[in-house]
Amino acid sequence: MLRIITDGAADMPEGWGEEYDIPVIPINIHFGDQTYLQGVDLSNDDFYRLADESGKVPKTSQPSPYQFKEFYQRIAQAGDSILSIHVTSKLSGTYESALAAARELGEKFHIYPFDSAAGSAAIGMMCREARLMDRAGEGIQKILERMDYIRRHVSIVLTLDTLNYARMSGRVGTLQAALASVLNVKPIVVLKDGILDMAERVRTRSRALERVLELQVAQFGKQVVNVAAVHARHPESANFLLERARKLLNIRDSIMTDLSISVAANLGPGTVGLVVYPVGE
Repeated sequence: MLRIITDGAADMPEGWGEEYDIPVIPINIHFGDQTYLQGVDLSNDDFYRLADESGKVPKTSQPSPYQFKEFYQRIAQAGDSILSIHVTSKLSGTYESALAAARELGEKFHIYPFDSAAGSAAIGMMCREARLMDRAGEGIQKILERMDYIRRHVSIVLTLDTLNYARMSGRVGTLQAALASVLNVKPIVVLKDGILDMAERVRTRSRALERVLELQVAQFGKQVVNVAAVHARHPESANFLLERARKLLNIRDSIMTDLSISVAANLGPGTVGLVVYPVGE
């Protein structure tokens, strides 16, 4: 049996985890001296409440190899194959923890750790496609080839509403983040080759949303694509992006979903964007 798992940096609509049998290993969230497991001890609402009340930006850390070992053994049985799809290894040690656990459990399970080189809904959509292929009878090698295709072609473009979280987390270049904060402009951030980078800065939120759309339309044109609109506490902006994308892009499947705590903790509330990849053959 093929088990498909991911981590807390994956974003997917409510219900996908159960519908497509995708267990999620939680990421550790640190508020001062307190540590919480994302989605277990701390919900999205709890996270934002704590952040608002404390005025502090939380820290995140990847699951340890030990946590992965415990997780794999809880969700799988001896002889199972496990496709373990994770957030970009250039921003997190999650993939390395999965690799370490896979080496230790190699005699019990067939574990395939996969570095998505991405995050957010890109991972969620990878997991869904992997499960659909599995249910259609495709083998693990074909599934891995498809995952690699998505990894090489997915585009993630976001705009941040505040730079405080990104500056303190170090996920976006500190100097650029500080400069953008001083100038009171809205950054356009792209995840490319597994790394977050500030691509542009614009003056207003409305222009930032339009620029997110323009960048994705320029890249994909009339190609048939799958699209996810993602947001941290700003469904109105995500819905605007998705409705505009449906008019400007040739979309097969589209979803809207919240950004996970682990992503929002590093980019901040108000972050919104589009995840797009071509359907291909």
